[in-house]
Amino acid sequence: MSFLENFEPLFRLIPEVKSPVHREDFNEKLKWTALILVLYYFLTQIPLFGLSPGAVDQFAQLRAVMAGSFGSILTLGIGPIVTASIVLQLLVGSKLLDLDLSSHKDKSLFQASQKVLSIVFTIFEAGVLVLTGSLIPIDNSYIGIIFLQLVIGAILVIYLDEVVSKWGFGSGIGLFIAAGVCQAIIVGTFGFIPTNGMLPGIIPRFIASFWTGVDFAILIPLIATICVFLVVVYGECMRVEIPISHGQVKGHGRIRGSVGKYPLKFVYASNMPVILTSALLVNVSLLASVFQKIGAPILGQIDNGKAVSGIAWLLSTPSDYSMIFTEPIHVIIYAIFFLLCCMLFSYLWVEISGLNAKKISKQLYDSGIQIPGFRSSKHQLYKILKKYIPALTLVSGVYVGLIAFAADLTGALGGGTGVLLTVGIIHKLYEEMAEEQLMSSNPVLRKFLGGD
Repeated sequence: MSFLENFEPLFRLIPEVKSPVHREDFNEKLKWTALILVLYYFLTQIPLFGLSPGAVDQFAQLRAVMAGSFGSILTLGIGPIVTASIVLQLLVGSKLLDLDLSSHKDKSLFQASQKVLSIVFTIFEAGVLVLTGSLIPIDNSYIGIIFLQLVIGAILVIYLDEVVSKWGFGSGIGLFIAAGVCQAIIVGTFGFIPTNGMLPGIIPRFIASFWTGVDFAILIPLIATICVFLVVVYGECMRVEIPISHGQVKGHGRIRGSVGKYPLKFVYASNMPVILTSALLVNVSLLASVFQKIGAPILGQIDNGKAVSGIAWLLSTPSDYSMIFTEPIHVIIYAIFFLLCCMLFSYLWVEISGLNAKKISKQLYDSGIQIPGFRSSKHQLYKILKKYIPALTLVSGVYVGLIAFAADLTGALGGGTGVLLTVGIIHKLYEEMAEEQLMSSNPVLRKFLGGD
């Protein structure tokens, strides 16, 4: 019996979003996705009742990645969900939890465990933000009220993510990240309503500079955003293609002499390693606040919501290229840690999500696919794929990590990491929507691909 099976009575007590009993068509999925997106934007506009106007956002640099809106009931964003995912990935990857995620039962246990852990981390992170003074109430009597609002908001995000995953396109996590970053880019580019006496938009500020002396440095974040966008799109389009031929295809007869190519994406683990690494950095800062509150600042000092010393400072995101010269040690240590974590989470994500060479070779063999010039066997397919997939996994982790790190240094709109994630999310969403639309308009193709 698996360790998690002991908690099945608890899992049954947690409400869940039911999966659709029929196959949804394109319009139905689009409707649910749009509805959840509108609801998410609405929730970001609900302020925390009792919060002091002087509260400082401790995670401003990673706010877009965490898909939260500081000062609203969605301040925690997707932080608890991603933190729970990190813990479970490490446990499964280290074999402390023996789960086979290709099994429907074990996958259900994994998802139920992630939901319970997400709720646990919701309570923990909300408590840390309130009790450490990161969210300052207007009066101490409001501490409990602010805590309750944070918990309710984060739990709503958990269930909104589940609705999108089961009824819409993509995942709620990706949708919310993309929504927050796109909003930040639009406001940061075109915002013309003054805030604290300054125009928030780059374009209005640049135009206004004509009267005081043209300052082209204003355009650097916008140019950086465009460059990151182009580099990420290029990476998303890169493929490593392996020649394949079709032998016996089960259920569809024998196809002889049919040769094609099996594409492996260069960004093989997608952008998930960056999301997980960013969430890990958020939790380092949270733990630093906890230790400082209890009088043992072993992770460094937090002042006015920002790390100023110790490990927490070294792992805080550099957001200006000038820091390469003013704080070189900080930048170097952060870069090394960030890239190593991206490689680790890239490996874990591929192993857990069933994208490793062993699982892919089994799927290809069961579909009657073989490599031309080699004997048809599952072991031979595995040997060929093992030459590519482990290398792609690590290289793609370094690739997305480097882009995110470099883009953050430029001060790109929406955060460099946010732009990286958003491009990948939108590209994947587009591919899924295009496939769904094709299958909806072609019932024969849907049947061939295993649809209902």
